Parts: sequence; C-alpha cells; structure tokens
Amino acid sequence: AEARSMESLEKQLICPICLEMFTKPVVILPCQHNLCRKCANDVFQASNPLWQSRGSSAVPSGGRFRCPSCRHEVVLDRHGVYGLQRNLLVENIIDIYKQESARPLHAKAEQHLMCEEHEDERINIYCLRCEAPTCSLCKVFGAHKDCEVAPLPAVYQRQKSELSDGIAMLVAGNDRIQAIITQMEEICHTIEENGRRQKQHLGLRFDSLYGILEERKKELLQSIAREQEEKVQRVRGLIRQYGDHLEASSKLVESAIQAMEEPQMAVYLQLLGLCLPCRITDMSKVSMSSRPEPGYENMDHFSINVDYVAEMLRTIEFQTGA
Repeated sequence: AEARSMESLEKQLICPICLEMFTKPVVILPCQHNLCRKCANDVFQASNPLWQSRGSSAVPSGGRFRCPSCRHEVVLDRHGVYGLQRNLLVENIIDIYKQESARPLHAKAEQHLMCEEHEDERINIYCLRCEAPTCSLCKVFGAHKDCEVAPLPAVYQRQKSELSDGIAMLVAGNDRIQAIITQMEEICHTIEENGRRQKQHLGLRFDSLYGILEERKKELLQSIAREQEEKVQRVRGLIRQYGDHLEASSKLVESAIQAMEEPQMAVYLQLLGLCLPCRITDMSKVSMSSRPEPGYENMDHFSINVDYVAEMLRTIEFQTGA
C-alpha cells in the first residue's frame, strides 16, 4: 500500500513536458497546473519566437501560450515565464519525497524488467540496430552479439529528451494554430460588422434617392394641378357666362311668346312699346366666339421621359479605387 501511495505521488510530481520530476515548478495562472520553469520557458519561446529575452537592451513585451494540461490560454507580462509565481508547496513535497525515496523515479519498475532469454539477467543495454532493449548476455552470446549497442540509461535520456522536445514543438504548433484560428474568427467578426455597417450606409443612400424622387414627384404633381385648376376655372367661367346669357334669352323668348298670344291690339302694341323687338335683336347679336381654343383640354405637355434616369439608376455601382 505504501508503494502504491508513493507511485501515485510520483505521478502527481511529473512534468507533462519533460516527463521528469518537477524542477523549480511554477504555477500557470489561472488554471493552477504546474510545469518546470525550463519547460514552460521552452513552450513560451516556441509560441513567441519574437519575444525579447531577459537581459536584452530592448524593452521586452508580453506573450501568451496554452497550458499543455488543459489548453487554457496563459497571458504573460513583459517578464515572461520569470514573472510566474513559483509553487513552493510542490517543491517542498518533492524534497520530502526524495528524502523518503532513495531511488530514481521508476527504479522499482526497472528492477523487475528481466530478459526473457536469460531470466536472471536485467535488461541494461539497448540494441541500436534492432531498436530494442536487451541484456548483456544477449550482446555477448545471443541474438544481438553482432549488433551495436548503447547503455540503456543514455538511450533512455536521449529519447526522453527528444520526446520532450517533440511535445514542446507540438504544443507550440497547437498554440500557433489556435492563434491563427482566433485571428480568423476575429476577421469573420470584423467582416460581418463591416458588412452590416455598409448595408446600413447603402440603405441610407437609397432612402435619400427615394426622398429626392418623392419631392420631385410632388413638385411635378403640383404643376399639373395648378394648370388643371386654371383651365377648369376659365372654362367654368365661360359656362357661367353662357348660362347667364341662356337664362336671359329664355326669359326674353318667354316674354315674346306671351306678347304673341295677346289678342288685344292695344295691349299688344303696348308690350311692343317696351322695345321687345330691339331686345330680341340685341340678344341675338351677342358674340358666341368666347370659347376655349381647340386642344385646350389637352394636358399631354406634362409628359416626362424617365428612361434615361432609369438607365442611370440601373448603372449605380460601388465605388472602386482608393
């Protein structure tokens, strides 16, 4: 149980980048995950290649990278990784663990890794040609006697270092891809905002054109209405004039008929003494020439040709150039 507890504790003290026990761990705010300071700096430098390192004469600027454990974005100030707070608690736990355990990490697991061909021999070398761990007897007498080998710890450290570098490169590459995605999402948002603004501007321009057309339409309709009213008033004036003449003439005809029906000569002559024949003669001589000239009712001169305007409107296009 104690061994399992120590193994569980070991897993909690492993850096996700170098896969070794933490050295000078730092807190990655605000997600609270830990990284070795060197590993954090490697990831940060890979994600921010243009960042001015410490000691540079130029004023360094901040940067950002993503936590390899949870992908949370970590934003750093001008001090970079060195501005992060050290996790002293984890450092103390590692010191206590090292005092309690006199073996390297995973040492017990390595003690139980024995050669299948030589059961009493530990696997302690690595065949470079076959790319497989093996034991010393396999190199001297066995299948790997003609192969080139290297000490297992050296190969282990080299491959582990290469894997750590690969992980850092992948994390940095993921950060760059995420940055590109974020940038393109911002571009999409900007495009949508610019499109909305231009649609609004275009609508305002066409509303202005609609307003000009409505105003001009109102002015032209008023011109037609004025002439229409003038002509109608003149004709109606002539109608009243001829109506008055007709009424007077009708009354004179009625008086003349009454006189013609008078049987008494004295009364008849008395009616003629009122100069009825003279009035009839004058009435018949009234001029009838005051009439609208031919085509007076025509309003065709108010016709307009909007074909060229319509064609011009159809050619409305967005401005090009600077």
